[in-house]
Amino acid sequence: MDAIECLRSRRSVRKFLDFPLEWDKIATILDCGRLAPCAGNLQNWKFIVVTEKDLKDAVAHSCVQQLWVASAAAIIVIVAEPEKAKRFYGMRGERLYTVQSCAAAAENMLIAAHSLGVGGCWVGAFDEELLKTALGLPVEIRPQVVLAFGYADEKPEKPKKFPLEVVTYRKHWRGRAYDTEKVLGWYSPKVERALKKTVDIVKTGPEKLREHATRLSARIKEKLQHKKNKDNS
Repeated sequence: MDAIECLRSRRSVRKFLDFPLEWDKIATILDCGRLAPCAGNLQNWKFIVVTEKDLKDAVAHSCVQQLWVASAAAIIVIVAEPEKAKRFYGMRGERLYTVQSCAAAAENMLIAAHSLGVGGCWVGAFDEELLKTALGLPVEIRPQVVLAFGYADEKPEKPKKFPLEVVTYRKHWRGRAYDTEKVLGWYSPKVERALKKTVDIVKTGPEKLREHATRLSARIKEKLQHKKNKDNS
């Protein structure tokens, strides 16, 4: 499975088979987390692996009663050492860079797990103090992410996502990306609607089709001129 396909096909799995996860796969997942980008290459993270039933139960309890977490074959808790980032980058390092770095490690682990045929889920809802107590964390260490891994006992459907043209701007806030259709391989909801409208017009006869083509040509010229003016401004 290549990287793009892995990203597109990964799903959040919350139901796992009652089957242990091989340690070589756990090690590979951890290693991929270790390779994630991080601010200043500080690597101010630690990965805590939990496979014992009583400890998994305690972690699940701290995750605001998301008891399904305990059914995972292995739980990896990513914890941060924010003081290290604060030393170099001040408050921004402590409160932002540290979180970003741990998030990058978490995503690496999820993608790595999927490539190995292992299901996983990112859990961000947890009682920090309960989790720290369960894992025996010192006061200066802060848990960032709980990751549940195991062999999937479900096939989650593809979640609905906004189309690229909705979440993408060009050059500035609200700057429309005029070439979105090209990025999408000449597909977008707007293009689909336009094609359907054209088919409906074709059915009405050649005269209507000529009128529609004339109007469409004028609109395209207008949009291209508008784009040219914006690019030159």
